[in-house]
Amino acid sequence: MNLESPKINVEKSPEEVFAFLADVKNFESLMPENISKFEVLEDDKFVFALKGMPEIILKKKEVIAPNKIVLGAAGGKIDFSLVGNIVEASDNSSDVQLLFSGDFNPMMSMMIKGPITKFIETLATSIPNAI
Repeated sequence: MNLESPKINVEKSPEEVFAFLADVKNFESLMPENISKFEVLEDDKFVFALKGMPEIILKKKEVIAPNKIVLGAAGGKIDFSLVGNIVEASDNSSDVQLLFSGDFNPMMSMMIKGPITKFIETLATSIPNAI
């Protein structure tokens, strides 16, 4: 299953956006209002939970400054990744898009597609105000 957020324009350079997303504690400011838990576990790992959902642990898997950050599931029963692509749009602005990729059975895909699509859209649209 592959999902994409809309491309969001941020009035910051790719380096500034990358620096913000590379610090996992900043993800707390991007989370939706229905977050019930957020905790930084290590410099490159955090756990979060949304109300009514199980806890998810994300860990930085790959960083390619200033254009790409890959977060992946750290433990748990499901394997997925969340990729932040950052592209320079002009001298002092960037386009950011989040891509979600996971290998799920058809039933699971059907159940989680809507909530995950909404989740990555919320993360992406929160970036301009959070930086």
